[in-house]
Amino acid sequence: MSNSGLEIFIDGACSGNPGPAGVGVVINQNGQCVKEVSKAIGHATNNIAEYTACIYALQEALILKADKIKIFTDSELLFKQVSGQYKVKNPKLKTLFDQIKTLVQGFASFEIQHVPREKNKDADRLASGSLRKKQTEMVSPMLDCVGEESPSSKG
Repeated sequence: MSNSGLEIFIDGACSGNPGPAGVGVVINQNGQCVKEVSKAIGHATNNIAEYTACIYALQEALILKADKIKIFTDSELLFKQVSGQYKVKNPKLKTLFDQIKTLVQGFASFEIQHVPREKNKDADRLASGSLRKKQTEMVSPMLDCVGEESPSSKG
């Protein structure tokens, strides 16, 4: 898959803030879904979940040997901090931010873009779905990636 560009949609979710948290990642290449990640990450804040989703996305893109990636997030804070518009003051987020900055060096081209929530439904569905999973479930590639909106993504 080298020399290829990936479009990656990410989202973090938590039940309560802080509370049980999870991440959702949808990786697309040439308009086709190549991988989905839905994983419970334990007790965290919403911002930590958003950052963790970004880290999972970058790690998966490196595994897929992508050269160019574009990340889409509905988290304005994550977008503005990673793009350098805001400083990262929270020490826990700073650690995750530093991980993101290190992972990004593995790509020839990296871009992050803010999108409205309604354009991030698949990642949101996966993040919200992860909250219902056992904490021990592992990340696994999805056999079929659906572009249709599922009932669980409404609301």
